[in-house]
Amino acid sequence: MTNKRVLVIDDDLHFAKVLCRSLERNGYTSWHAENAEQALSQASEHKPDWITLDLRLEQDSGLQLIEPLIQRLPDVRIVMLTGYASIPTAVEAVKLGAHNYLHKPATLQELVNAFSDNPQTQEVEQAPEVMSVDRMEWEHIQRVLNENNGNISATARALNMHRRTLQRKLQKYAPR
Repeated sequence: MTNKRVLVIDDDLHFAKVLCRSLERNGYTSWHAENAEQALSQASEHKPDWITLDLRLEQDSGLQLIEPLIQRLPDVRIVMLTGYASIPTAVEAVKLGAHNYLHKPATLQELVNAFSDNPQTQEVEQAPEVMSVDRMEWEHIQRVLNENNGNISATARALNMHRRTLQRKLQKYAPR
């Protein structure tokens, strides 16, 4: 068994509780925070070794939490765990100091491997998947949204798309 302390930062209460239970069943100590304020408070109080951080937290972006968390806990490992994964946000998260980036749903083993220095690879190498058209569109929207600092209206103008259409596309989970 392990004695790692894990802080789960996610505004989806059901998901966070299930993840915390899974972690505890596997020998980890875990806590949960739903927003930036709770996250910083829990991090200071419990001093976790690992943090799972959701990209979208109600009114906040998980990306904005990476630097303050690392300032409080310089040795902490942060894994972004999100249903809205995109290449631009993955690159930004790693630049800001995240150790790794995973797309939900991820298994507990994938999450634990993401915190490792030497992630275990599958025994059989699989050919890389070709990105679907829907996934390419999602990646493009995320890149343009990132370039416009999350401004929906500016992104919609840049994409020559109606703002409501863009908002509907952003509410969906990223296609595989």
